Amino acid sequence: MKKDFFNCPDTINESELYGFSWIENVLAIPSPLVCVTSYKENGLPNATMQSWCDFDGNEGFHVLFSAVNKHTHMYASVMKTKQFAVNFPSKDVFMKCMSTIENNDYDTDEITAAGLTAVPAERINAPLIKECFLNLECELEWAKEVSKVGDHYVFCGKIIGFHMDEEHYNADKLGRYGETGYLYNIHRPIDPDTGKESETQVGVIHKLGTYDKL
Repeated sequence: MKKDFFNCPDTINESELYGFSWIENVLAIPSPLVCVTSYKENGLPNATMQSWCDFDGNEGFHVLFSAVNKHTHMYASVMKTKQFAVNFPSKDVFMKCMSTIENNDYDTDEITAAGLTAVPAERINAPLIKECFLNLECELEWAKEVSKVGDHYVFCGKIIGFHMDEEHYNADKLGRYGETGYLYNIHRPIDPDTGKESETQVGVIHKLGTYDKL
């Protein structure tokens, strides 16, 4: 039986959601986990773990980030340079990418401090993470506030080129999916009936089959 939700259930304490909407946690819709890189104003690499992103293939190929906090290095550097890279970690380098959350001082090379390797992009002024199996070179097309009362912006970047490990685009080797491929953020699912909260987890895609054979 379906239940209707138009207001936060009494079982959920919104003050404990760290600014996230109760709707996000009840739906818990997975989205890709990526590390966005750019150069800070002092020339040092910035690295920011992000999710809440999607892609659009109309008139080119674009990446959209729906929750860029305007108080972060990512916001400041991308708004200034208008360029950034999107790096996709596999499971073996994921925790190093996550450590960029702690290694985020303005005077820190955030990629090197995480035990990763920064390499220059070819077409944009931004660093790439060598250990990530996919790197997208992007130019910022526009940025827009999500809400006049909030701190988040939507970023739309045009992907002008990318770099992908052969072992990952070759399905006979590591491939793009399963435990060696793309990682997804499963953000703190909450049961609206009980208010019980699960920890945030990392997921992968397991293919079910072609459309006509499900």
